[in-house]
Amino acid sequence: MENGKHAAFAVSQTMLIVDDDFINRSILEQIFSPYYQIEEAEDGKEGLERILRDPERLCAVLLDVVMPQMDGIQVLKALKDRGLTEKIPVFLITAEASGGVMREGYQLGVMDVIEKPVIPYVVLRRVQSVVELFRARARLSSVVELQQWELLEKARRIVELNQGMIEALAAAIEFRDGESGEHVRRIHDITAYLLGNTDMGEGLSREEIENIALAAVMHDVGKIAIPDAILNKPGRLTPEEYEIMKTHTVQGAQLLETIPQLRGSSAYAYACDIARHHHERWDGKGYPDGLKGDEISVWAQVVSLADVYDALTSKRVYKKAFDAERALEMIRNGECGTFSPRLLDCFLKAEPEIRKMYEG
Repeated sequence: MENGKHAAFAVSQTMLIVDDDFINRSILEQIFSPYYQIEEAEDGKEGLERILRDPERLCAVLLDVVMPQMDGIQVLKALKDRGLTEKIPVFLITAEASGGVMREGYQLGVMDVIEKPVIPYVVLRRVQSVVELFRARARLSSVVELQQWELLEKARRIVELNQGMIEALAAAIEFRDGESGEHVRRIHDITAYLLGNTDMGEGLSREEIENIALAAVMHDVGKIAIPDAILNKPGRLTPEEYEIMKTHTVQGAQLLETIPQLRGSSAYAYACDIARHHHERWDGKGYPDGLKGDEISVWAQVVSLADVYDALTSKRVYKKAFDAERALEMIRNGECGTFSPRLLDCFLKAEPEIRKMYEG
């Protein structure tokens, strides 16, 4: 985790001194050795190699400018390219503290430019202040990231809990309707597949598709308000009973609107729309609002066809299951209402894969 990386930088006690002059290295080592573990490099190339070998062990780098093989500015450029000047405080310690050198050094991310010959108590205070600043920032970053992770984890658990409650509610309705609960799972899966793998999902993000598929499991939640005698009647419904059965669409939308916790869900608007309109038909002969054509949302259209296909291919109290070929024939012939030509085309192409959901 990133938290671990920040923690490693925060507790590091190793300082790297990069200077080609032995005396300069010795002076700096004498100043800082009481407080830090000291490593030394005799030129820029060796210094860069030491830094890149394990940058997390370093709490600071003291870097000379004029050196053979690779000068301090070249080392700085290499560190900046790798984002390391944001994680390790680098100090230029040089006798060449001209305006150009200082300007370029600061542009490349050095924390301070210290002129030679160094004044021990001054350089010690300036370097230690910055090291402590980096440590404090790393500790704060670690705490903030941990808090962010904990918040995200709580949000994830809430989403899972809400999803579980939604699925449990929908499954309870299916059990009451004489089903096993598999119906809502298949509606979820068929909806997700059609929106995720055909042109019906054009313009929808993956997150939107997931929310629609979750909303789809609540399409029949209004059946909770339908009397058992009608809901589980083995024979054909009378016209009066059918009118009562049709009210499950409106009842479902109204029920969902009364659940405060659901209003904060990204699936809420889809769920209300699907519950109310999954029995609308392309020709305007559906219910409850008689919507026609593209007045019906894409997600309500998709759930409607998924619901019809699953109802045809599954056993119900009032019918035996049809095989997939007979179900497709009935859908094509309009025996189960009319659907968008585009939706039908997408569904018929996807049906071989959807059929696999019923195997095993």
